[in-house]
Amino acid sequence: MFARLGRYCHDRRKLVLLVWIAVLIGGNVFAGVTGNGFKQQFSLPDVESKRGFDILDKDFGGQGAGQTGRIVFQAGQGVNDPAVRSAMEGLLAKVAKLDDVKRVASPYAEGETHQISRDGKIAYADVEMPQDIDQKRALVISDAIKADEPRIQGLQIELGGEIFGQFAPPSSEALGVAFAVVILIVAFGSVLAMGLPVGVALFGIGIGTTLITILSHVFTIPDFSTFLGVMIGLGVGIDYALLIVTRFREQLHGGHTVGESVTIALDTAGRSVLFAGTTVIISLMGMLLMGVSFVTGLAIGAASVVFVTVLSSLTLLPALLGFAGKRVELTRFRGLVAAGLAAVALACAGLGIGPGAILFGLLALLVLLAGLFVKPLQREVQRHQKPIRETTAYKWSRVIQHRPWPAAIGGALILMVIALPFLGVRLGFSDESNYAKDTTTRKAYDLLVKGFGPGFNGTMIMATELRPGTDAGALDAITDAVKADKGVAFASPVQMNPKGTAALWNLVPTSGPQDKATTDLVHRLRDNVLPPAEKAAGVDVAVTGTVAVQTDFSAYLASRMPYFFAAVLGLSFILLMVVFRSLLVPLKAVIMNLLSISAAYGIVVMLFQWGWGSDITHVQPAPIEPWAPMMLFAIVFGLSMDYEVFLLSRVREEWKRTGDSHASVADGLAATAKVITAAALIMVFVFGSFILENNRVVKLMGVGLAAAIFLDATVVRMLLVPATMELLGDKNWWLPKWLDRALPNLDVEGHAEPVVEPALEPV
Repeated sequence: MFARLGRYCHDRRKLVLLVWIAVLIGGNVFAGVTGNGFKQQFSLPDVESKRGFDILDKDFGGQGAGQTGRIVFQAGQGVNDPAVRSAMEGLLAKVAKLDDVKRVASPYAEGETHQISRDGKIAYADVEMPQDIDQKRALVISDAIKADEPRIQGLQIELGGEIFGQFAPPSSEALGVAFAVVILIVAFGSVLAMGLPVGVALFGIGIGTTLITILSHVFTIPDFSTFLGVMIGLGVGIDYALLIVTRFREQLHGGHTVGESVTIALDTAGRSVLFAGTTVIISLMGMLLMGVSFVTGLAIGAASVVFVTVLSSLTLLPALLGFAGKRVELTRFRGLVAAGLAAVALACAGLGIGPGAILFGLLALLVLLAGLFVKPLQREVQRHQKPIRETTAYKWSRVIQHRPWPAAIGGALILMVIALPFLGVRLGFSDESNYAKDTTTRKAYDLLVKGFGPGFNGTMIMATELRPGTDAGALDAITDAVKADKGVAFASPVQMNPKGTAALWNLVPTSGPQDKATTDLVHRLRDNVLPPAEKAAGVDVAVTGTVAVQTDFSAYLASRMPYFFAAVLGLSFILLMVVFRSLLVPLKAVIMNLLSISAAYGIVVMLFQWGWGSDITHVQPAPIEPWAPMMLFAIVFGLSMDYEVFLLSRVREEWKRTGDSHASVADGLAATAKVITAAALIMVFVFGSFILENNRVVKLMGVGLAAAIFLDATVVRMLLVPATMELLGDKNWWLPKWLDRALPNLDVEGHAEPVVEPALEPV
């Protein structure tokens, strides 16, 4: 099948390219017409915070149950100054009439003086919107508010709340592509060999992110899933295309024709790409076991991009190789200079230097044009190719194989020590204090802290249904019990609904939303403070609100993660066992990948929870988002398995050819070292470049992925793999005969010689 697919895409390359271009353009046009349906909803099971919101929705008209943003304002002359009050009342009246605004709670309304700080200089108004409102519609509301802001001396107006916190699409991927261009040219010395993987990856990203936008109308997909798609698409797209291009060049060097080389590359490397991509998709789709729509959306979005990049590597790339032909081995000085200038232009774009990007982009174009007439720029660049057994990778493998025990033990210890901080991980949501200081969201947060205290941004609600004849005095006892807790700064008197069938309390903690003390308060109220008073009053009080929801969400995800890990590890083990006909190889792969991922978790905890290096990273200490370890595991485990498949399929190919279990390790490592190292370096730079973004979650994901890939490509591939395979020798490929007969046959090595197929007439 792979040989036929490679031959078809090579011979019908014009048709294949036109189809891909049509899909890219058509998909973007369709997505542009339909728009997006991104949502930031948490669909929780029957937990206490959800029960509390159900009571609010049923008995209090949905108070607190929708998405709420805040208009926070400060006036040096006081918010009750006649000019300030008149202007703000006018603004709030306009906001109340906007589409999708259900209610505006004004600080100037009767009985709402608690929305004004004690010094009278800071106040806020809550803007309640539907629960299912998306960021795009919320942006329309925030833009309308900003457009109508009154201009009064001394008046400062900011918009707070996550719903008004705009997610700025990251731009650092351009910097990552710039690094990719440089790394590929240095590693392979060919502009075309560089350009093809980058081009295929960009095609995959372009169509994949469009597919995410379309799917957002069907599934609950958050807006930042497109960012994850870009990250994953760049990584796997360049990885997969690079493996196929490398094998294509090997076959050209072996004397095969272009068509034969494409066929062999698809029949060998193409199989590995399909298997590796399938492993990544399995890892991502394992997140469906979490049973949360938000997480399901992330998984579907990321898996969609991986699917498209695999498809582009197996169909578009063979067509492009057909166009490139033997010129993939030919590099002229004009190409190198133009590629270097293009890399600088991309770096400028990633750093936000627009004029520089335009200037260097134009210079690259001028160099290409000048190369048509200037002879020195037309000269070919010659590069000597070392035999495999003279490469540094081969020599390194032999060194490790001569001292396997120190290498294996040392590598494992390095990873375990780095992973130790993960034992103290605290899962939770970071609050708005982590936004950049120049954003209106952060300014609104700081104003509320200044005017009302640190806990005001994490207010909670307690709600309960009442039975007929409930003693009001017993409800007051609940108020007194809550007020007595050291973590409560304020607790309101009990408020009854008009029918007298439900009651609620508002309370403000002494600590901020992301603080451990606030999470502890939620648990303490539920487990210790409320039960005695509830029993006396004969009620069942539910602690709810944003902080309580986030606490329940974190606990729920943490409880489901073992099932997710077990499913992904189990399926990956089975797939590797089927492919490599071995028990020990997949077992080692799973253990080593777990070590590298755990070490990456340790680095994430050090930087983002403990705040190490915050002066450099501009990240303040906060909990680790509860979905991040799961997402990192799914992506990194899949990508790590990519390297495992690339390396082991070549090792097994050499072992089957020679029967020498020791030499095959060194030969396989040497044959794949360049492509794995280049791919890993690219992903480290692509993912690592996201540390330059302002968004904390973007930084966290970028650093986590970069750290995991770096450790996997160095400690695991360069130390643990050759050492453990040397120690096991022929036992690497041991499989009980009864199991060998029971397992299906999946061939990822393919055929190193072309399968004879009738050639098609080129179009």
